[in-house]
Amino acid sequence: MPPFNLTSSTPATFILAGIPGMEKSHIWISIPFCSMYLAALLGNGALLFVVSTERSLHQPMYLLLSMLAVTDLMLSTTTVPKMLALFWFSAGEISFGACLTQVFFLHFTTSAESMILMAMAFDRFVAICYPLRYAAMLTQSAIVKTGLVVLLRSFCIIFPCVFLLKRLPFCGHNIILHTYCEHMGIARLACADISVNIVYGLAVPFAAGVLDVVLIAVSYVLILQALFRLPSRTARCKAFNTCVSHVCVIFLFYIPAFFTILTHRFGQKIPHHVHILLANLYVLFPPLLNPIVYGVRMRQVKEKFMKVFLCSSVHFLKE
Repeated sequence: MPPFNLTSSTPATFILAGIPGMEKSHIWISIPFCSMYLAALLGNGALLFVVSTERSLHQPMYLLLSMLAVTDLMLSTTTVPKMLALFWFSAGEISFGACLTQVFFLHFTTSAESMILMAMAFDRFVAICYPLRYAAMLTQSAIVKTGLVVLLRSFCIIFPCVFLLKRLPFCGHNIILHTYCEHMGIARLACADISVNIVYGLAVPFAAGVLDVVLIAVSYVLILQALFRLPSRTARCKAFNTCVSHVCVIFLFYIPAFFTILTHRFGQKIPHHVHILLANLYVLFPPLLNPIVYGVRMRQVKEKFMKVFLCSSVHFLKE
């Protein structure tokens, strides 16, 4: 048998098939998806605008919140525009390079968001357990370094996935039964052993996510212990309220993430279109709901939001 030509076995393009079995409903499905995406752009954009223009919000908690908003925008923008093009214009063709780029940024932003949530938990831990040392520990320099660590860790975890996919032969298989490119969806098209892809794709990102969850849980156990030691019930309620928004965002991110990963790997009995719908909602729900949660729950954000946009409206009317 002649040696296999890996170069010729790599397809020039992939074809995104959308949601199998629901092709006739693509237009209708696109309406709520497009609405959620536009709302996510508006909400996260408004949050970034308010934090950047209000100097009083240039504090560690709000800078971390801005980092979360940026990753949310990257997460949804990496996938949704191509998804809508597929639904509206049947534009399912995507080049091999563009597909790998989408894989990288999809998983990169997911990993980054997980670590940012961990950093936000540490921020709340220091603020409640060591309030007198908060300003000294969480400086703007420390937040910048945290951002660099987030980028570096996410890059080191996800970049090998691109090489694991590039080494695979595909033997002409180029139809992806999904609305966007993701690591295992592409790997399963290969006509070679993908054991390394399966092990790495599941074990390494999952282990990193579990580590983040464990550290977040430890932070909140220590926070709860500190809250119960506070003498005043009013002080306990005030401190607890500062954590509620973050806890809501944690659940919004991790529950769909782990459910999607586990059903994708082990839920063979779940219909394929359910897998795809869950995966689509995963890239839409956190970016949509995170700014709403913080806008509603955090008084400072809500007040500054109203101030900035009322002033902008008055200035616009005067002109």
